Amino acid sequence: MKEKDDRTLLNSIAQVIFDKKGSNILALDLRGVSTITDYVVIAEGNVDRHVIAIASAIEQTLTEQGIKPVHVEGLQTGDWVVLDYLQIMVHLFMPGLRDKYQLEQLWREGEIIDLQIETELTGAKKHG
Repeated sequence: MKEKDDRTLLNSIAQVIFDKKGSNILALDLRGVSTITDYVVIAEGNVDRHVIAIASAIEQTLTEQGIKPVHVEGLQTGDWVVLDYLQIMVHLFMPGLRDKYQLEQLWREGEIIDLQIETELTGAKKHG
């Protein structure tokens, strides 16, 4: 049951990033790979204020679901924001910084998660 809840939460986070025009969204299953967290979501914003706006939207959406981050880092500068929800960590970068730190390489043994993001296209199919 917990894994299903985590997947729902991952999809919710990815949807917020997508809706806020974030890009290059990737989620990795790190269970058995990392002791820091079970899942990581990595994405990008266009500029620092965009990254901060995405982070704030994620925080607001999850707070409305009764889920608060244990730790938030980087909202002052916006170049790399980390939202730590214990079982899920969200890393939001400005372009260029993601390439510099290459978190995907750090956790390359993690399994890529197939996120369910509703786009206008999928929404049209479902309702049309």
